[in-house]
Amino acid sequence: MATSSLVKLNAASSQWIGQHSFSQRSVSSSSPTRRVSFPLVRASYVDELVNTAKTIASPGRGILAIDESNATCGKRLASIGLDNTEVNRQAYRQLLLTTPGLGECISGVIMFEETLYQSTTDGKKFVECLRDENIVPGIKVDKGLSPLPGSNNESWCQGLDGLASRSAEYYKHGARFAKWRTVVSVPCGPSALAVKEAAWGLARYAAVSQENGLVPIVEPEILLDGDHPIERTLEVAQRVWAEVFYYLAENNIVLEGILLKPSMVTPGAEHKEKASPEIIAKHTLQMLKRRVPPAVPGIMFLSGGQSEVEATLNLNAMNQSPNPWHVSFSYARALQNSVLKAWQGRPENIEAAQKSLLVRAKANSLAQLGRYSAQGENEDAKKGMFVKGYTY
Repeated sequence: MATSSLVKLNAASSQWIGQHSFSQRSVSSSSPTRRVSFPLVRASYVDELVNTAKTIASPGRGILAIDESNATCGKRLASIGLDNTEVNRQAYRQLLLTTPGLGECISGVIMFEETLYQSTTDGKKFVECLRDENIVPGIKVDKGLSPLPGSNNESWCQGLDGLASRSAEYYKHGARFAKWRTVVSVPCGPSALAVKEAAWGLARYAAVSQENGLVPIVEPEILLDGDHPIERTLEVAQRVWAEVFYYLAENNIVLEGILLKPSMVTPGAEHKEKASPEIIAKHTLQMLKRRVPPAVPGIMFLSGGQSEVEATLNLNAMNQSPNPWHVSFSYARALQNSVLKAWQGRPENIEAAQKSLLVRAKANSLAQLGRYSAQGENEDAKKGMFVKGYTY
């Protein structure tokens, strides 16, 4: 009797899950056949999501991340003596997005909301500039980090409120993929609460994105802060990604229609022993092969405070043998640092700055193919810019 009641309760409670169902016999042979519901996930967008993800994860190409908030973009501009105004932000992003031939090495660009709606000084939408280069427009959708109550001085990522309506609007204006960044701190534990919050938030964001036609980039960044060895980073990364994929499955995510943006497995920034590209590649690929299903089309690494050359060398080391996924880049500073130095905010330097962007994009294109050499790189490209708590 108790078993029969439990079966009925489970059957009733499963009805909300979705419309696609199949028949299943109950535990008792005398009980009637019941129907268990399973979701027909994002049927209207599945093909488009898969095609978008494949386009971004195409050979020799990766992502340019220019989705810095206005405040962070202001720090970049301040490094060359420019005020943080919309006019200056627009001028800088126009320089990047109108670089001739950019699409040969860049398959996607992540933009901040302001940039998605902006145009060039000639009136051409930035989205159209990207499409002309066969580059997929993307959009940052999270609302930033906030202290996580009950944790060990850790953070959680905000932005789920209103995300569905915002995502629909972004899609309408040309965006086809999205990005949500949350962080995990090794020195802070990390606590079980912080790991679960990061994984659950990413999974809910991914579900909302796919429902609205946007390929979600899943990014739980393991911060570089700390003096821990690379083995400790590997341990934490495996724990975090196990939790992430558990909740992605719980939320019925189409894995063929997502991309990942992990941080590379490296020692803590303050650790006494620096790891070679080969060691970083070994530990990073070990983590990925243990945690990431081959159904995921692309792994687009963040540069994580590394110098331009370091990020490229590490990516190249990971592509010295075949991988189950497209292993590539989604770099911000590691593609922009040389550009800013070449530009200096002067119109007469635009062409030189764009050539500088192409140099870095082509270097990482070669690294995605496993063919990069650091020979001939200038000293500026070898300088790191790690700032504690910030690895963008």
